[in-house]
Amino acid sequence: MPVLPPSWIRTPLRALRHCLSRPVADESGLAATVRQHFRAKAAARGYTLSAGQLRVIEHMATQAAQLESGQACSLYLYGAVGRGKSWLLDGFFQALPQADKRRLHFHDFFARLHQGMFDHRQQDDALACTLDELLDDCQVLCFDEFHVHDIGDAMLITRLFQALFARRVFLLVTSNYAPQGLLPNPLYHQRFEPVIRLINSQMQVLEVGGEQDFRSLPSAAGQQRFTQGHYLWPGSREQRQALQLPEPGDAPVLLEVGKRTLRARLSEQRTVGFDFVELCEQPTAVIDYLELARRFDHWIIDCLPNLEDCSIAAQQRFVNLVDVLYDQDKHLVLIGSLPLTASLGGSASDLARTRSRLGQLRQAGC
Repeated sequence: MPVLPPSWIRTPLRALRHCLSRPVADESGLAATVRQHFRAKAAARGYTLSAGQLRVIEHMATQAAQLESGQACSLYLYGAVGRGKSWLLDGFFQALPQADKRRLHFHDFFARLHQGMFDHRQQDDALACTLDELLDDCQVLCFDEFHVHDIGDAMLITRLFQALFARRVFLLVTSNYAPQGLLPNPLYHQRFEPVIRLINSQMQVLEVGGEQDFRSLPSAAGQQRFTQGHYLWPGSREQRQALQLPEPGDAPVLLEVGKRTLRARLSEQRTVGFDFVELCEQPTAVIDYLELARRFDHWIIDCLPNLEDCSIAAQQRFVNLVDVLYDQDKHLVLIGSLPLTASLGGSASDLARTRSRLGQLRQAGC
């Protein structure tokens, strides 16, 4: 497994800050572009970067300089929720001048991958045909929120990573999990060990640490449409009227989503409303949420129960739904009968990320 050299481990925080704040005249090339971009990005948001973030930025700068020669080492960033992993990924992606780059939420890419392999199922190598279609000449691929909980997906991910490394695509991946923590289910974890070894051998694994949850900073709320949304409880008529929420009709609205028909409470131009049970207690999937997110910018989800009383499958669908709405930056009004913290119990994987994201909503209760 690639490791940081001892000099990096011993590098004092002040030296790392000096790398990021050195005069522009001392810098040139892609490494300088990356450092300068993060310098401006942090200043604009009022961020004081953690030691972990500074180390990652310096490593990103080093790898950016190696991209043109094809010698760059792919990066795998992991750490607790709210530590700035997506912010780092977005900053690196924005700083690169290359046109042959893609930035995708892993949910989105994986849904497209499944669909493409189905479309090309008659071909000798459906995966290769699908990657040709999805990536074209892509040389830099950024995956946000990488995680694995299903053994079927795990087997496809193994093939996917092998194919991407064979194509010499530079990967930047973020995850809440260190590689060894992927697919934690003990029934299947051993079968996923080959891709864990592949990640450790082909990628530089870096932890993004620090005590600060950046999503909790006041400056974070003004940057996204998602964080302008609301959580209401118990969802009284007065609360709904205060936000000027549209009234649902007398009959449900039937929406065709792929090969599925969903019953919505309302559908008006770019606004849609659903009951929790329709989106999460039915056999919906990420690809359905992605399709709906392409059609609607403003979401109202009603009747959120205590997740602890729901099946694991329903909890996981809710996690996936919030992931999609957050990544696609949709405006959300979520309505439950209990305070938000009392509604988000449960044991589904990644609920910590969901709690962190929903915690950014403006909350109004009795």
